[in-house]
Order: sequence, then C-alpha cells, then structure tokens
Amino acid sequence: MSEAPTMLDWIKKHIAEYKTDPEKAHMWDSSMLGGPGPVPTLLLTVTGRKTGRRLSTPLIYTPQGSGFAIIASKGGWPTHPVWFLNLEADPKVEIQVATKHYKGTARVATGAEREKIWADMAKIYPPYDAYAVTATQAGREIPVVVIDPV
Repeated sequence: MSEAPTMLDWIKKHIAEYKTDPEKAHMWDSSMLGGPGPVPTLLLTVTGRKTGRRLSTPLIYTPQGSGFAIIASKGGWPTHPVWFLNLEADPKVEIQVATKHYKGTARVATGAEREKIWADMAKIYPPYDAYAVTATQAGREIPVVVIDPV
C-alpha cells in the first residue's frame, strides 16, 4: 500500500501511526484543523484509477448499520478528493477500523440516507457544515459514501 506523493505530512504521519499503533490512531485529534478534538477515524485503501497502486487515506467515519460512512469533503474545495475519484472507478475497497480489517464496496448515499448520515457526521466533526457551504458555492455537492462490508 502506498500514498499519494503530494500527501500532506500530517496525513502521512496518521497513516504511519495507523499501521503501527492502530488503536491510538483510531481516535485522531482533529483540533489542528478546527475540529472538536478526538474523532474516530478509519484507514481507507483504494486502487488508483491511473496507477493501479493501492492508496491509503485516513478519514473520519461513523458506523451505519453493518457498514461505515465517510465524507468526501476535501475541506470544501471545488473538486472531489482523489480517493473518491478512485473509488468511483473501482468501488471495491479495504478499510481498517482500529485493529479490525474489512473488505467492502463503496457507494454514494442519496436522499434521506445522505441527509441522516450528513447530520451524524456533522455532530462528530462540525466543520463539515462549513465545508458544504464552500463546496456548494463552487458548484459541488460533497459526496457521502457508505462502505458496505462484503
């Protein structure tokens, strides 16, 4: 598994910590980005749509039924994050939640399911609501992704 060459140092450190001390990395201190403090994170691994390489990204999540939900916010930027573009091309993913590993299929939530998940995620990480305003002004709806275990 690899990481994107332009990945920020704090993300690289989070990935490295997830691989060496997953229980510690699971609860990530979001205060450095304006969040409320420790929030639950998982490690998402997708296949690069151009390279075919396995790429990992730590993301805030919430459980949803037997699956997990994540937000493709990219901080409200006008473009989707690369990991989201990769899972659009190949929705088969792997995730690590603390010490547990899962294979899954990703899908974009819509309608009432999306609204419920968004509300759940905004309670965990309130900056998502500000990201949505910024993204909407740029003409982008932030995808809400559900990973269903297989």
